[in-house]
Amino acid sequence: MTSTVIRLRPRVNFRSELVFVRAFYQDIARWAADDPARWAHCAAPCPIKASECATKKSRSGVKSRMDQRTRTQLPLLPALLRAVGQQRKYAENRITAARATPAGERFLVAGQEFERCRSGQANRVYATEVTTGRRRNLTHEEEAGFWSWATVEVLRHTGIRIEEMLELTHHSFIAYTLPTTGEVVPMLQVAPSKTDAERLLLVSPELAEVLTAVIFRVRAGHAALPLVSAYDVFEQTWSPPVPFLFQRRYGTEDRPLTRSYIRACLVATSQSAQITVAGNPLEWRPHDFRRIFVTDAIRSGLPPHIAAKICGHAALDTTMGYAAIYSEDVISRHRAFIARRRTERPSEEYRELTVTEWDEFLAHFELRKVALGTCGRDYAAPCQHENACVRCPLLLVDPAQMPRLQEIHANLIDRLQEAKDQGWLGEVAAIETTMAAAAQKLEEMRDRAAQPSLGADHVWWDVAPEGYVDLLKIVLWGCGSVAGCCINRRIMELHCVPFLSDCPLACGIGRSSMTATRSCSSLISG
Repeated sequence: MTSTVIRLRPRVNFRSELVFVRAFYQDIARWAADDPARWAHCAAPCPIKASECATKKSRSGVKSRMDQRTRTQLPLLPALLRAVGQQRKYAENRITAARATPAGERFLVAGQEFERCRSGQANRVYATEVTTGRRRNLTHEEEAGFWSWATVEVLRHTGIRIEEMLELTHHSFIAYTLPTTGEVVPMLQVAPSKTDAERLLLVSPELAEVLTAVIFRVRAGHAALPLVSAYDVFEQTWSPPVPFLFQRRYGTEDRPLTRSYIRACLVATSQSAQITVAGNPLEWRPHDFRRIFVTDAIRSGLPPHIAAKICGHAALDTTMGYAAIYSEDVISRHRAFIARRRTERPSEEYRELTVTEWDEFLAHFELRKVALGTCGRDYAAPCQHENACVRCPLLLVDPAQMPRLQEIHANLIDRLQEAKDQGWLGEVAAIETTMAAAAQKLEEMRDRAAQPSLGADHVWWDVAPEGYVDLLKIVLWGCGSVAGCCINRRIMELHCVPFLSDCPLACGIGRSSMTATRSCSSLISG
């Protein structure tokens, strides 16, 4: 007796089931609180914790999987287009040859030999493969091939949802006249669906060719498209008879295409296309083309807010959730931003430094050291507090100078008492301001002295090559003037670039704002 091993894959949406169970327990607890006599004996602690129902991590995982799927499918889209085009062409050739062949006779199409069967119900064409003996419905294959091609083309050109595509009618075409040139532009009106907001899409020449082929097929030689009613599975209502574009002849009546039929056609197309990723067959779904459309549009330079309007998203975050950002896109866009910023800045900032400017810049840092620590003001910036370092917020205090600052604070207390005794009200206000600043710096010293050392594994400048820390300090303090910008550029290009690519403080380099210089300088001095 042999045992059969059944392998089950992990359930992706198991958290939704946990939410239902937890809600059931919470409902009983609420009923027990409202009516203890009836429900108290049923109340019990919920075995599912709230953390087990959290969806933030699962949503991040879903976003990662969708992005990876989009990155995989986008380069393979041309292969799919070729596959659906060939599938449609071969299906048309088979049914054309079969219709021209009498029943019982054989015909050859694309290297395959068939034997024509007698016509079935509703004039469907059947043929039998001579090599395998399998009976094939050529009418169904031709319909599936055409609608697979039409679905892929419409979805990839518009980025609309599958329900929006199936609701397109002959009345969805609108002629819009440009107010500037008077040119008539064809527009496609998308009916309200998920967000209950209709929108207009520009019809490109490629999309117009596809829609023309659809209309020509559905009309079948008649003057107008057949009027059919569609059932909305979400609203559970029937629509009035309208000329839907996506409809087909089923038996003796015309019926609109359904979501299940479109998905079945794409599944068959995926199998016949034989597109594999890492040895596994790739299955294409209708919503994949929406993500591909958004990603390709944003990569091509379309602003995200315009893409949001085209896709019918109410929030910009929803559109960015569809876009799969590539690493090379981030690098290229950042390099383009740097190049554009350099062209907009004054050219004198990129001139070569003189020997006098360089010597003056180096000598400037000899004046940084003060009694209580280090001055952190910008290069070539005057002292705004007239050397009153206790009050200055740019003073980087040294914990070793805590006794000196405590002595200054005690002296300020004596001076404050003297000023109050003498009635010097202006002096009282000035001393109180200085005392508040001194107390704040004492607190900073105590906090810094209490902080444990992070060690060489956590502080990057402890393992930096010799001389890089001093160079980075010069760069961070060298902001605030044209000469400072030139000095920063020279230091970065000649010395710091090989190492600062991994430096967490590199984001502050080159900024001329005093706030950025203070924050980076305080990190280094710590």
